[in-house]
Amino acid sequence: MRNALTRPGQGAALVDCAIWDGRAESAVGDQGLRVAPDGTVRSAGPVEEILSQARADGDVVVELSGATLTPGLVNMHVHLGLALPGPMEEANKAATDAEQVLLLAGNAREVLRAGVTTVRLVGESRFADMALRAAIRRGQVDGPTIYTAGHALCCTGGHGHGADAVEADGADGFRRATREQIRAGADLIKVCISGGIAGEHEQIDTPQLTDDEMAAVISTAHDWGRKVTAHAGPAGAISRAVELGLDCVEHGYQLDAALCARMAERGVAYCPTITVSRCEQFFLDTGVPRWMIERALAAGPRHWESLQHAIAAGVPIIMGTDLPPQVPYDETTATVREMEFMAEAGMTAHAVMVSATSAAADWLGAGDDCGTLRPGARADVLLMEGDPTTDVSVLRSLHGVIQGGRIVRDDRGLLRTGGVV
Repeated sequence: MRNALTRPGQGAALVDCAIWDGRAESAVGDQGLRVAPDGTVRSAGPVEEILSQARADGDVVVELSGATLTPGLVNMHVHLGLALPGPMEEANKAATDAEQVLLLAGNAREVLRAGVTTVRLVGESRFADMALRAAIRRGQVDGPTIYTAGHALCCTGGHGHGADAVEADGADGFRRATREQIRAGADLIKVCISGGIAGEHEQIDTPQLTDDEMAAVISTAHDWGRKVTAHAGPAGAISRAVELGLDCVEHGYQLDAALCARMAERGVAYCPTITVSRCEQFFLDTGVPRWMIERALAAGPRHWESLQHAIAAGVPIIMGTDLPPQVPYDETTATVREMEFMAEAGMTAHAVMVSATSAAADWLGAGDDCGTLRPGARADVLLMEGDPTTDVSVLRSLHGVIQGGRIVRDDRGLLRTGGVV
């Protein structure tokens, strides 16, 4: 388990650092951050002010040698039990329930070390995600804070039916499937409304739900206070779902300008997962079939245009990878590479950082708890060199992770060298 940054009854003050709080225009230098004994942010501000407060309260003071502090990242498209066609899917089907939970727990620990302190799970099997979420909340297992959809929903033979999705048909069937996820503890609902990259007997642009089926999911979820996000490729299917009240689009491989304008108007978020159509090496390493690799790479150019349409239209964009957040990718992680791709497509570095922190937290209804370093928020903190709001590649220098006031990662030993001053 992790080491506490604070001591019993005693807070901590992180000083000699720059801070970006998740919403400001840029990082500010010569700052300090106070962490309360309960692992929340107590205050942040000019270093002399923070030191004065720290001395008065007897805080542990930790000097950070000029590091930049940011909120922990929020990855909004994660499958901790990812089961792509091939060996991954076969292993998933062969695993017992206990083995499945242990798989998720191992991945969760590595996700946290990679700087992703909050995840939105958008399709897991056998409700192993619910068991893991509970264990993390109790402090029994290291892992990011979890918001989960439980199983994704699909039609008979629809996208994900062989992995993490449950099948339903007709409005009544989808209402029941939605309620079953909520009964199990789902924080949101994920529905697959078209084909995708990983379905052998479909195409990306295959519509898979009728309007009454989509309406049943969306209205039922909204009645229970849950948002709905949709795996979706073609503009036509997405347009129908948007008009029915959809809250978020995953992938959106074939968005067009008119649809993006409508999404922006209605405040529908977009989680592009741009890495999934340009990650040939990951697919080769995990042994997915050749047909899937070819389909993914072929989708890449149009997928890139979709992201650019969304940027131009002002669609609310939130960061998610679909790939395991911590997996190596171009000498960094899939999460950081996703963010770099977003910047390369035309987003400012600041907008990318917001998409991976406060904007994501706001979508989850958790804007006061995560994605920010403002008072009262959970002290989920990353340490790096430089200002990622001017260059997201600064995230490649990540060397420290704090979650809820506990030290998860401390590559340079800075976090364990504090003393009362």
